[in-house]
Amino acid sequence: AEGPYLLIIEQPKQRGFRFRYGCEGPSHGGLPGASSEKGRKTYPTVKICNYVGLARIEVDLVTHSDPPRVHAHSLVGKQCNEAGNCIVTVGPKDMTAQFNNLGVLHVTKKNMMEIMKEKLKQQKLRNRSQLLTDSEVREIEVEAKELKKVMDLSIVRLRFTAYLRDSSGNFTLALNPVISDPIHDSKSPGASNLKISRMDKTAGSVRGGDEVYLLCDKVQKDDIEVRFYEDDENGWQAFGDFSPTDVHKQYAIVFRTPPYHKPKIDRPVTVFLQLKRKRGGDVSDSKQFTYYPVVEDKEEVERKRKKVLPQFPQHFGGGSHMGGPGGGTGGFGSGGGGNLSYPYAPGLAYNSIYSSGPHPMGSYQSGVQMARASKMEEEGAERQLPAEQSYSQALQYHAQLCNMRILALTQRNAHALLDYSVTADPRMLLAVQRHLAASQDENGDTPLHLAIIHEQTAVIKQLVEVISGIPNQQIINVANHLQQTPLHLAVITKQPQVVQLLLQAHADPTLLDRYGNSLLHLALQAGDEEVLKMLLAHLGAAALSLLNTPNYHGLLPVHVAVQVKSLACLELLVRKGADVNAAERQGGRTPLHLAVEMDNLNMAAHLVKKLGADINARTFAGNTPLHLAAGLGSPTLTKMLIKSGADVLCENDEPVSPSPSSSEASSDVDTDPEEQEGHMDLGEADTSRASGAKLRRRHTPLDLTRSQKVREILLRASQQGPESELPAVSRPGNILSLDSEILQGLELLLNQNRGGSDWTELAKRLGLCSLVETFKDTASPSRSLLLSYELSGGSLSSLLEALDSMGLSEGVRMLRKAETYNKLQSTELKEDSAYGSQSVEEEQSSALTPKLCPPASAELPSPLAHSQQQQVH
Repeated sequence: AEGPYLLIIEQPKQRGFRFRYGCEGPSHGGLPGASSEKGRKTYPTVKICNYVGLARIEVDLVTHSDPPRVHAHSLVGKQCNEAGNCIVTVGPKDMTAQFNNLGVLHVTKKNMMEIMKEKLKQQKLRNRSQLLTDSEVREIEVEAKELKKVMDLSIVRLRFTAYLRDSSGNFTLALNPVISDPIHDSKSPGASNLKISRMDKTAGSVRGGDEVYLLCDKVQKDDIEVRFYEDDENGWQAFGDFSPTDVHKQYAIVFRTPPYHKPKIDRPVTVFLQLKRKRGGDVSDSKQFTYYPVVEDKEEVERKRKKVLPQFPQHFGGGSHMGGPGGGTGGFGSGGGGNLSYPYAPGLAYNSIYSSGPHPMGSYQSGVQMARASKMEEEGAERQLPAEQSYSQALQYHAQLCNMRILALTQRNAHALLDYSVTADPRMLLAVQRHLAASQDENGDTPLHLAIIHEQTAVIKQLVEVISGIPNQQIINVANHLQQTPLHLAVITKQPQVVQLLLQAHADPTLLDRYGNSLLHLALQAGDEEVLKMLLAHLGAAALSLLNTPNYHGLLPVHVAVQVKSLACLELLVRKGADVNAAERQGGRTPLHLAVEMDNLNMAAHLVKKLGADINARTFAGNTPLHLAAGLGSPTLTKMLIKSGADVLCENDEPVSPSPSSSEASSDVDTDPEEQEGHMDLGEADTSRASGAKLRRRHTPLDLTRSQKVREILLRASQQGPESELPAVSRPGNILSLDSEILQGLELLLNQNRGGSDWTELAKRLGLCSLVETFKDTASPSRSLLLSYELSGGSLSSLLEALDSMGLSEGVRMLRKAETYNKLQSTELKEDSAYGSQSVEEEQSSALTPKLCPPASAELPSPLAHSQQQQVH
């Protein structure tokens, strides 16, 4: 650069240095340099380049913002003045200045405004002799108030300014100032290095949505992100989905993985993830995360359906058809042509299987052959073989015995085939082979499993009837290698008739699969309302037990119903006795918590207004649904919950400690000692220290929100007092109530797919963008949207304003006409509500104004039409 300029040679160390309050005394050692090590200390150093002569270098503190502004904290040390600035003189030989005794004085909140005004005043008065005017004083007060709101008290930067001598010898010629890297207070959560200590999952579906538990060093819940990225030229990155309520005690984060940018991959793909601070941009070391392809057929039903089935040749074995030249007996004897393979072990007592009674399908036993075999056994037992008989003769004897048994079995099968030819009843064939009904293939599937997988209803009925006749056998409950019973597969493949048949045949409905899912879990995951109805109708006493049985992820059936977004199934479960406020086992979330987490306004409103869910239910961490809605930054969910009676001032279980960043921050840092001592005497201070944990305030929904709209809603609700949290009496023209005729008219008007005046545009103007994906595949998206808006307590004035701004004057006329008719039916009266008393005429005039009216809570008509539709985000 041409001319003199100032350069930072050694930056200050960014982390590990503690700011100190005035009451704590001097700091232990000055602010070190960035490259300082044990045994080799360095300190912040600057140099004036392209200049030789005396110069003055001043150092003050500025904010970590763009542009930097004067900071409330002050520098302390040997070379520092009362204003909090450090001044040294350099030159003419050495133009370098090293600051080896700098400390940062942390101001208290109660003194912050006065200090800020004084610093701003001194900044204005520099290099001028006249006093400040009244307007300038007012400007300083406004600026100080603004800085107090936005200033981060846990981060400072050093501003170095060099002054050269002017012609009169005064140091007034200022060089361009240089600003150091940010310095973090070591007691602030943002000061610690980001570090991922452990994760419970390192792989997930390419579709995202997998829940991951991550342990880390201390983080600030409102200043942390989980970043996924791919280290290549395409620059893909995405962020984990979580809210402040998912950050536990600043040391753990529960987040959901984002979807990979390529939804269809044929092999696993490895990406990286890291923690990242929003404000400072600091990142942790990267960890690997693997996306695996979507397993479309995780139950392996389709795979088994697509297996290659055996093709029967023209003849069996190597001989000719039905016997061949060897003179065989049509493939059943031991002739050359009938080369059948029998997988039976010698000596298998087939008689014992049927010893309990006569065969249900008739007697196929060949008495002559069986008698001869029995006689030979008896003779063999009684006769003592001569010692000189050869070993080959013994083998020949046993072979003859086995041959006769096989011949007897073959004769039975032959008679069964003859009977089947006459009756055409497959049970004739199955009955003689029912001892094989428990045989399993390489997947552990029995014949009944395979018949259900291939949806062979007739075969299923025949197998069930035959298997049911086997005494003391549980073949109908045999599980395959995936721990699926035939009843599980009937539910998975959505075959209600087969489910009913198996339950009538005494299949056990309480068995669980490999993930701990019961029949109800599987029916809900399949999204089959008909199968669910069938199960609940036939389970009897087992129904209540299964409704309260969690799977291995801790989810009850009601939680799965919310996850699959099925209002109809959820209502069915609650009617059958499921607890609508049941808590899942991992975090204590109720169905309403899950609906809010999913940002599903329709489901959340239905749970509250139709099913009576507890609006203030708490998780294991003490979070209510309103905490979650505020953390998500959802104005519509927040409004709906508050109007339904949510407690705006409810605190969760995590304490809020005073933070140096702002009065509303929620970071766990040391308490301001001077502020504590200023409000109590010594005795009270001792008592406070002893019971500090009990007195500390905990997080309210307002502490967790990052949305300005949600913040305004919560502040308004908290200022109105506890009465506003109670459902207010509805006023004509305030709460939207649509009759069928108006609903049909608006439905036709909005379904015309005109850009800028269709139902998607209306959703945006009503603040219901999250429902666009939900309703786009329904039969009538506009109808579903209007009913959902009505159910959530939407106001008529807001709908009128939205339709008018879209140019849909016809829709406005329809609503005005209905509104006028309703008002003519009402009488002149006054109603007390949370908004005070108001006459009908006043309400009419206020409703006709295009201004947005705050909707009151009331019992709303519930839309039953769209409650039967399954919603998918």
